[in-house]
Amino acid sequence: MPTIGWFEILLVVAVAIIVIGPKDFPFMLKKVGSWIGTTKRYISNIQNEVADLDIDSNEIDKPTENKKDNDKA
Repeated sequence: MPTIGWFEILLVVAVAIIVIGPKDFPFMLKKVGSWIGTTKRYISNIQNEVADLDIDSNEIDKPTENKKDNDKA
């Protein structure tokens, strides 16, 4: 996977300033930052829900194992 260096980032910013315009560029950065933040929160919520499901399934499995151990004794 190729890495992105500082020169490439500078090049993208320069092209964005030329295409969007220096007047609207800060607003576009704010909007893009907002989209990135929303996406990160969404992904974090999904990861937390999956982790909670994993914990719940482990808690469900443990009592059945203890019941099997009690039946053998």
